Formats: sequence, structure tokens, C-alpha cells
Amino acid sequence: MKCVLIRGGIVVNADHERRADVLCVGDRIVEVGLDLKGADGAQVIDAGGAYVMPGGIDPHTHMQLPFMGTVAADDFFTGTAAGLAGGTTSIIDFVIPAPRQPLMDAYRTWRGWAEKSASDYSFHVAVTWWDESVHADMGRLVEEEGVNSFKHFMAYKNAIMADDEIMVNSFSRALELGAIPTVHAENGELVHTLQQRLLAAGISGPEAHPLSRPPVVEAEAAQRAIAIAEAMGVPLYIVHVSCTESADAIARARARGLRIYGEVLAGHLVVDESVYLNRDFASAAAHVMSPPFRDAAHQSSLWNGLQSGSLHTTATDHCTFCASQKAMGETDFTRIPNGCGGVEERMAVIWDAGVNSGRLTPSEFVRITSANAASIFNIYPRKGVIAAGADADIVVWDPQATRTLSASTQFSKGDFNIFEGRTVRGLPAYTITAGSIAFARGDLRAERGQGRYVHRAPFSTQFNANQLRNERNVPRAVERSL
Repeated sequence: MKCVLIRGGIVVNADHERRADVLCVGDRIVEVGLDLKGADGAQVIDAGGAYVMPGGIDPHTHMQLPFMGTVAADDFFTGTAAGLAGGTTSIIDFVIPAPRQPLMDAYRTWRGWAEKSASDYSFHVAVTWWDESVHADMGRLVEEEGVNSFKHFMAYKNAIMADDEIMVNSFSRALELGAIPTVHAENGELVHTLQQRLLAAGISGPEAHPLSRPPVVEAEAAQRAIAIAEAMGVPLYIVHVSCTESADAIARARARGLRIYGEVLAGHLVVDESVYLNRDFASAAAHVMSPPFRDAAHQSSLWNGLQSGSLHTTATDHCTFCASQKAMGETDFTRIPNGCGGVEERMAVIWDAGVNSGRLTPSEFVRITSANAASIFNIYPRKGVIAAGADADIVVWDPQATRTLSASTQFSKGDFNIFEGRTVRGLPAYTITAGSIAFARGDLRAERGQGRYVHRAPFSTQFNANQLRNERNVPRAVERSL
């Protein structure tokens, strides 16, 4: 059985750090302590001067996504391999049924695509329409397939947008099943109207994209989703929070005792909306994603939320489209496929901008890149911690290593990097997934199909009508850790 001994590093968890060795046998961590001995033939990693941390969990990716008339460039192998190069050992991707498509049919399609994954993976499943078959399929997904989260796009009118009726039905069903709803918070009606006005005014380039999705559009949807979750008595996870107004809405809700959780994208922490004014169409279009990059003033609110604990996780929304695909919208910005990369760069960008700046401690870094996602989606302590019994998903982090981020050196199959030219200090020296070394000082050893599907158990459903009226319930694993 394979054995890896990581010797002499500083083990960092969400609640503490200490000098210790880490012994992995098979796909599990079996011991954390001083002066450990590995079996004969063990692979020994010298972690002197390095941090030993739980592998990153990216709770928001879109590998191989069919979207806006094309398909994302990174499939489940290339995307997860790129993640391993950056220290991310697990992803939670999205099954997105077409309107009227049975949820189980879409889920089986995505499971088939994901069999080539190089790292562990799981799924959120989007609810894009509603009838009794959706109600039934949600039950099968939770009880038989280990899905405990459902996504609702409040944007993309005439495609996958979930209206209030769908959300009320789905949120209620999620509560019955012990699942947590998630939302993409943008008012789709407003976005559609603003898009049409801009096109009518002759503003059709990428510069129109942020104008069609101002912060108020996101804030209204976030507050509406919070209100629906409060009325239904269910926790809520809001993806890619990008502006002060949404961050403040989450903080206010949490101050009132609501179980609302917020996710921030690495890109929104360091990239601003000036990228859309680039005269080169390809460069400007490469940054088109939703919500868009914002005025730099919003970045302070996002960092403050991560520091204070009112925002909880960091992700990437990794969805790579190449220049030839982005060119589909050269004369109409609404046809530019929405999506950017980042699964490979997330950990380094957040370490450099967060830990090196003094905004975050190493333990807080672990919290927002791994442990909180594991807790919120009920896979802690299997993942998100360096401890005996946990999965051997580990990153050995060299805080002094530097790299200039660039599309020319990335492992992702995208042909653009939103962090192009940014030099970061702090990089993975080794990434271990399921006890196997997948990345070693620049050498990517990711294996197609090595990744495992991760079942996520539902949360407690022992509620009754009086409790729902009088209490706001939260998954126990989440409450313990957040």
C-alpha cells in the first residue's frame, strides 16, 4: 500500500497551526505528530520551511459546460489537473439541466463526463424548472446520489432562470430533504431590460457588460433570496458575491440570526472593471463573466467580509472560453459566452493578496479555501482538515516561492489568464490527492480518472411545523465550524 510521509512542516488547520509530521497510508491520513516513521519504501517529502495544509476545495466550477452555444474549453480532466497544480484537490461542479429536462437525466450526463476527473469531485444540481417530477428527482438525488445542495439561477432570462415560484417550491423541498439551496443572485428581468437598452443605444461591446449588471441588480436578487430563505426557514448559500451591497445584505441577515453563507471569487478580490475598457476586443471579452468585475472600491468590502466571517468561502466559477468562442459576441456583447478561468490560480492569488498583505492569517486562509466549504457542504472532517482519518488531500505550501501568472505557462486549456502578469509569492510545492503525489515542484502528475465522486450526506431533517415557525435551523456541521 502506498505510503507518504511529510516531514518537518508546519501543519495549518482552520483552528491552529503546529510543527508536525503527517503520515499518509493509502488514501487517508493515519497520524499527525512529531518524529513519525513511515513504512519501508515510503515516499518522504521534506517540508522544512513550508506549510502543510488541507488541499483546497473549490465549491464553484463549471468543467465541460455547454453554455451560450458553445462548450467550456476545460473538461473534467484538464480542469481538475490544473486545479491540482494550484493546490486544489476537490471541486464541486454544477449539473445544469436544460428547461424541462429531468434532473436525473442531466445528473447522469454530468457524472459520465466527470469520470475522467483527476481530483475528487461532487455536484450541486440546478433547479431550472418545476413540476412533480423535479420534486421527486430532488429526493432521489439527496437520498441515493449524495447531493445535498441545489442551485438556482436568478439570471439568464429565457434560458435557465428560476423565478420566485420555482425558488419557493425548491427551497421548501430542500428543507424537507436536509439540503441547502444556493443562488446566483442577479435580477434577470433587470439584466435583460438593461441589455436591450444598451444595444438600442448602440453600445454593443464588452464595455456594456458591467453596465447591464450594476451592483443594484445583484443586491436586489440577494435580498430577495434571503427573504425567501427566511420565510421557508432554510439556510442559504449565495455564490460569487461581488459587491458591497450584497456583502452588506448577508452581514445584516446574519446579524439577525439567519444562516446565510457567502462565497467570493478570487477574481473579484483583485481584478476591477477597468478591464472592460480595453480597446482590444479579445482582452476585454475574455473578462466577461457574471457578475462582472466591479469598481475596485468593492474589493475592500469583500476582504472585510472574509476577515470578519460574514463571507465564508472562496471559489473561481472556473469556466474557460477561448478567444474564438468569445468572438461569438463581437457585435453583440450579450452573445459573449460568460466565463473566466482561475481554478489553478485561486490559492496563490488569495495567499499573496490575503496572507502576504496581513489581511489573513494562515489558519484563516485554510478556513476560506477549504475548511468552510467542507463544513457548509457536509464533508468535514473527511476533507478540510489535516487530521488522522481525513482524506490524504494535502498541499505542501512554499511561502517564499514566486511565479508570474500567465496563459503561456498555465496548465488550464484556456488561452487567457485574468491574472496575466501578476507575480505572486506563495505556491504549492507538492499537491497530494487521495495519498498520491499529483504535483511536485512544477511537475504535474495528474492521472485521468483518478478522482472519486464524493457523496455528501443530507443534514438533519428532524424539524416540525412549530420549530419551523419559531426557529431558524442550520446544519449542525456548519454551526459547529462557522
